Amino acid sequence: MLIQEYPITLACEALGCARSSYYYRPQAEQDAALRTQIEALATTWPTYGSRRIQAELRRQGYSVSRKRARRLMRQMGLQVRIKRKRQHTTNSDHPFPRYPNLVEGLEIIRPAPDWDRGGVADITYVHLLTECVYLAVLMDVFTRAIRGWYLGRNLDQELTLTALRRALKNHRPETHHSDQGVQYAATAYVETLDAHQIAISMAEVGAAWQNGYAERLIRTIKEEAVDLTEYRDYQDAYDQIGHFLEDVYMRKRIHSSLGYLTPVEFEQRWVSSTSPGVVS
Repeated sequence: MLIQEYPITLACEALGCARSSYYYRPQAEQDAALRTQIEALATTWPTYGSRRIQAELRRQGYSVSRKRARRLMRQMGLQVRIKRKRQHTTNSDHPFPRYPNLVEGLEIIRPAPDWDRGGVADITYVHLLTECVYLAVLMDVFTRAIRGWYLGRNLDQELTLTALRRALKNHRPETHHSDQGVQYAATAYVETLDAHQIAISMAEVGAAWQNGYAERLIRTIKEEAVDLTEYRDYQDAYDQIGHFLEDVYMRKRIHSSLGYLTPVEFEQRWVSSTSPGVVS
């Protein structure tokens, strides 16, 4: 005998259950499927909040609101809590020239095959089992793409110079923005920027928010890679961090600022939409 042959209210009374439970059953079944997928996503991306989890679910074909994703994540105990350690990497007490902040209020409106409107740079530390090493990165603001990086054992000029030289192989920013640390103000670094006709911009001392794009990039690297991994040694750290930056960050990690695309996807779409003969 089918329930559909009787009014829902009468059938639910006969079965001793609330009428709402009849309508909720499909939702509960769908939630179970979503929980499975959310668990898989949270395992892959342990620092993703509900906004990015929702975006990933939609990329995989699920129709789900952020409110629903947030509710399920809360029920599953998937709130993100990252305990951060801090170590000082900026030494602004040096005799080299300082440069004004050229990017405050600047609108970044384009990338290009060989010119970036604005590049930002920063340094962070990475604790290994027996030593501390340092990571220098350069990022294009418009696409959020990593242009250059280097992991070094010393917090010296070669650290940032190596990352810069790598970036300049295929890209050149119109403006290079950083803090006033000695690694960015030293003669060899400045001369390299001058040789490529790159304008030099620096945040004021103690004003980390003036290099906010780079600060957020460093936070992402720390929270989603460094803080979640125990590196055996320098080579292991170099290999795994390189994999995260070049493969995971660039090709798999979606960015809310890019419309929930990866940097590679975003740049490819932008270049395609602005190529001659392409109707946007």
